[in-house]
Amino acid sequence: MLTSGLQHVAAMYAGVVAPPLIVGAAVGLSAAELTFLTGASLFTAGLATFLQTLGIWRIGARLPFVNGVTFAGVAPMLAIVDTAPNKDDALPIIFGAIIVAGLLGFLAAPFFGKLVRFFPPVVTGTVITLIGISLLPVAFGWAQGPDPSAADYGSARSLSLAALTLLIVLALRRFTTGFLRQVAVLVGLVAGTLAAVPFGVVDLAPVTGADVVGFPTPFHFGAPQFALAAILSMCVVMIVSMTESTADMLALGEIVERPVDERTIAAGLRADTLGSALSPLFNGFMCSAFAQNIGLVAMTRIRSRFVVACGGGFLVLMGLCPMAAALIAVVPRPVLGGAGIVLFGSVAASGIQTLVRAGLEKDANVLILAVSLAVGIIPISAPEFYHAFPETAKIILDSGISTGCVAAVLLNLVFNHLGKRDGSGEDTAPGESGDGITPRQPASAAH
Repeated sequence: MLTSGLQHVAAMYAGVVAPPLIVGAAVGLSAAELTFLTGASLFTAGLATFLQTLGIWRIGARLPFVNGVTFAGVAPMLAIVDTAPNKDDALPIIFGAIIVAGLLGFLAAPFFGKLVRFFPPVVTGTVITLIGISLLPVAFGWAQGPDPSAADYGSARSLSLAALTLLIVLALRRFTTGFLRQVAVLVGLVAGTLAAVPFGVVDLAPVTGADVVGFPTPFHFGAPQFALAAILSMCVVMIVSMTESTADMLALGEIVERPVDERTIAAGLRADTLGSALSPLFNGFMCSAFAQNIGLVAMTRIRSRFVVACGGGFLVLMGLCPMAAALIAVVPRPVLGGAGIVLFGSVAASGIQTLVRAGLEKDANVLILAVSLAVGIIPISAPEFYHAFPETAKIILDSGISTGCVAAVLLNLVFNHLGKRDGSGEDTAPGESGDGITPRQPASAAH
């Protein structure tokens, strides 16, 4: 449990620390304050993971989900920093906006839960596939190195380290059994890091310069401030985040063979939004389910939510012990990239497995898949496609998962629901399991 939980932390660590580092640098924080902000994000990610995996009352999907800082909020937070009259007020304004957006999202969670009936296999399979495809460029970027402006970015050395890590993971998965096979990604990360030492790309400075104990003091950067424009911006991010979390829950439900229902989605979104509302108390940002870890569950087949809760415990401890947090920071980015190819590719493969039973022999479902994938891949293949749109609109449009999900749901409504009625008045064609709704849950039983 400990090693599997740590493996989840290793898979999502880079995604958790990147937003605070980017936003903190834009605000002009010192190195010590950046370390504090990063530790706070780890601490709040752990608390949010507890909410999601263990749950209290009707809060938490109780699925093996890791929660952390959503990258969707980076662009609007940077915009808030740029427009703040005083840089010292930027973080309090951001935190105030996140608190309001989180509370409003918590109230809206039950309404998002009612969308589950509109996610048959053709929709869920499309979205799961898009999640994997959307994450793969992140792994490719990691494989090339940490700094795109560096002279050695994409060098043969970086790509070789990524390839070596990938080969180690594949070899362990192919030729070992039992425990060693299950922790193949973690072993690959350790072996890849050791192999990188002779090349001088393993930097131990984060460990030697970190404090042993530290606590994210509440409202360290000042009391939250509430600015209308910032609140509206973060509310849009919250909608995007809730849409992606809904898709992630549906994906994970298929992978662990526990299909989620309306109540589970509502509970999971309550955990996301409440975690987001509480994060600013400890200087953290908006939280969301991490798609990276879905790939780890899909690959290892370890489905226990308590394993992921253990990972949440590691996140809390790293937030309280900056030196421990810095240990994972020494893993070179190319090594993370090599492991990421396996993890994120596994997500896409899970989506394809779902599509196999989606009834693709029907023209309608083929069209839904074709157009939705095309729409979802636009931000990846043509990043400047929406450059003429307002910044607020681009927050949504630049998320291929969100646009692809919306396209799949709308097309499924048009082709498989509207105008199709059987004798009982259901919006589906008789005997067509791939059209409109899943065979395990007819529309009349969706609640």
